[in-house]
Amino acid sequence: MRTESAPNDRTPLLSIGNVSKRFGGVQALKSVSFEIDPGEVVCLAGENGCGKSTLIKIVSGVHAPEPGATLRFDGEPVTGLTPAAARAFGIQVIWQDLALFAHMSVAENIAFEANLGGRPRLVDRTTMHHRASEILGRLGVELDLDQPLHRLSIAQRQIVAIARALVADARLVFMDEPTASLTRAETDALLGIVRRLSHAGIAVVFVSHRLAEVLAVCSRVTVLRDGEYVGTFPTEGMTQSRLTELMTGGTFDESVHAGRTDIGAPVLDVDGLSRAGEYEDISFELHRGEILGITGRLGAGRTELALSLFGMTRPDAGRIHLDGRPLGLRSNRDAIASGIAYVSEDRLALGLIQQQSIASNIAVTVIDRLLDGLRLLSPAKTRAVVGEWVQRLAVKAGDTDDPVSTLSGGNQQRVVLAKWLATNPRVLILDSPTVGVDVGARAGIFAIVRELAAQGMAIVLISDETPEVYYNAERVLHMRDGRLVEAFVPGEVPLARIEEAVHE
Repeated sequence: MRTESAPNDRTPLLSIGNVSKRFGGVQALKSVSFEIDPGEVVCLAGENGCGKSTLIKIVSGVHAPEPGATLRFDGEPVTGLTPAAARAFGIQVIWQDLALFAHMSVAENIAFEANLGGRPRLVDRTTMHHRASEILGRLGVELDLDQPLHRLSIAQRQIVAIARALVADARLVFMDEPTASLTRAETDALLGIVRRLSHAGIAVVFVSHRLAEVLAVCSRVTVLRDGEYVGTFPTEGMTQSRLTELMTGGTFDESVHAGRTDIGAPVLDVDGLSRAGEYEDISFELHRGEILGITGRLGAGRTELALSLFGMTRPDAGRIHLDGRPLGLRSNRDAIASGIAYVSEDRLALGLIQQQSIASNIAVTVIDRLLDGLRLLSPAKTRAVVGEWVQRLAVKAGDTDDPVSTLSGGNQQRVVLAKWLATNPRVLILDSPTVGVDVGARAGIFAIVRELAAQGMAIVLISDETPEVYYNAERVLHMRDGRLVEAFVPGEVPLARIEEAVHE
């Protein structure tokens, strides 16, 4: 099915048809179509592995499509597209990692793209600063042009990446997960910049797992599933639930799970916990079998609190009791020994050892239990533990000896969960467990979390995605500026009430 919202007599800026791509035995794309008008903002949506990145790389000249594909730019046919030719057309891609230079200045980063392929020459810093200032002015942003990039926030780096595309006379900009690491306020500012680009006639293809943003900023959405074209749909009247169905081919449970009657006695009791500059006077109880949600804007102190509960930092005041006994955590080793596990929000840097195998990543937390009589790692014990958790969490992996980096984001997150569940924790702290994970994988992760709670595990679920805590937690605590300011019971108050409180 394909639904168009734009008139039929227009000339699209970009139009591609019958695009297929195979890598060895893997069909990455199959007969995919896509088009975008000048100044239009379109979403390219789909789960991880659906072919979005492959399609972007074909349009930007990195990969060549299979024979039979058609590509037109400004109505003119294009063949033999290369990265240099794509840039000449005005096609720019801002990848999630931004590909900027940390120790170069803002002005130097902005000027870099415009100087690619040119003859070696002396740098004209006056012209470079003038051009960078002009571009940032078009975006309605002021930055210190001499500031090294590494001193900027992620949101400011996004702006530098956009400015770099504009200085190269961009006409079509692909943005890959541009808001994944931004606060709500920063996201709103970025969406405002996207609208500025649109008003200036620059087309934008927006790739994001945050569906609310997609519906807010895009006029149409093109959906891919398993490398195939599902359709192009107007966002007017589209809901997140319907878009999720189109992306995955299935429906998901969006019912409120609060109100369970099998919640047990308190497991964790936090009383007056404070740490200067991070959080203040935090008190709550966490019960056996309960999922306790903590939400709030990024920077509210949620992660800092989680790090203290896991023994990574020490509070200045307050007490923590586990099963009624005082808990003095000097390190994360103490926390693990006490039955507390922590899944970090930064899966790539803190959750996994990317170069190591899937098996090694799962086994690392329980190595002491996997030693034989000679205190050497037992292959048989390791295989048993790894096999158990790969099966229980349905990790989709060809071989557990493969590097964990070969897995999708959702399966990497299941490996992180497996690593900590292997320790048999009493308390599991999940800090933004679905960052960079698509909607289908999110549903699977939360199904696992609810099952763990039903089995008696006490879980702290931290997320700035308010619907995640609303639909999965028994209680939701709202944290702002390092303090707990409100508590909600999902179902007793609407989701909109909590979102309004968090983002006011």
